[in-house]
Amino acid sequence: MAENLLAEIEKRMPGFSKSQKLIAKFITEHYEKAAYMTAAKLGAAVNVSESTVVRFADEMGFDGYPEMQKALQSYGRNRMTTLQRLDVSSDRFAGADLLKTVMTQDIERIRYTMENISEESFGRAVNKIISAKCVYILGAMSSDILARFLSNYLKLACDNVVYVQPINSSGILQQFIRMTSDDVFIAISFPRYSRNTLTATAYAKECGAGIIAVTDSEASPLAEYADELLLAKSDIISYADSLAAPLSLINALVAEVGMRNSEKLEKTLTRLEDLWDKNEAYKKDDEN
Repeated sequence: MAENLLAEIEKRMPGFSKSQKLIAKFITEHYEKAAYMTAAKLGAAVNVSESTVVRFADEMGFDGYPEMQKALQSYGRNRMTTLQRLDVSSDRFAGADLLKTVMTQDIERIRYTMENISEESFGRAVNKIISAKCVYILGAMSSDILARFLSNYLKLACDNVVYVQPINSSGILQQFIRMTSDDVFIAISFPRYSRNTLTATAYAKECGAGIIAVTDSEASPLAEYADELLLAKSDIISYADSLAAPLSLINALVAEVGMRNSEKLEKTLTRLEDLWDKNEAYKKDDEN
């Protein structure tokens, strides 16, 4: 219902009471703020009672106000601009201890991800990575950080890992023009979903490659292409995306692949340590 909520509110507007119209108008004009308001705060914003807001949610067919709130959050997650996010976070966290608040929320997102991840999909994803002829990894915008991290560590345990540069659409596709059904494509994207990542994933699917999608929900546009869907909780903190849970999931993926390919990983790390030592890459404890 999240996708059609605002349209449904507009459709039913003429039949609303005066108080309901005030609530409906605020939601349609400021859905990004309403999504993170309690029923009491939303009521105060339009000068109606908390119970009136709760009844409005019931009238819209929701099983209580929290369900409508979740629908609004889902609706806004892929639509809010960075400026809207900043505005919403300023309201949400006004007067809060941001250090503790943000870190506590990230801990909750990691816990939610751990409790809801499909261990079967995770295991199959690891099998696909290990058996693939070539592993391509793409994440655009803020997800590029995750793609770089994943590719950097998978290269230590796997022979042929390609970090796909997130440039323009045609430039991305050119980087895996030789992709076949023996390969795996790992697509990483969180709201707001990158159009280039979606285009690349659709192309990889046409090539017959195995698709592993690291994203936030089954409603993600990546889900329709994915053979394995690895879900991590991501949400709005401020203008920045919360990537704690996605990074933790990727860390687990790296660790599992490394354990399964331990012999290859050990050989690579032995050579790297020798190389780093010869080139004095790291400061030694006995140095001043």
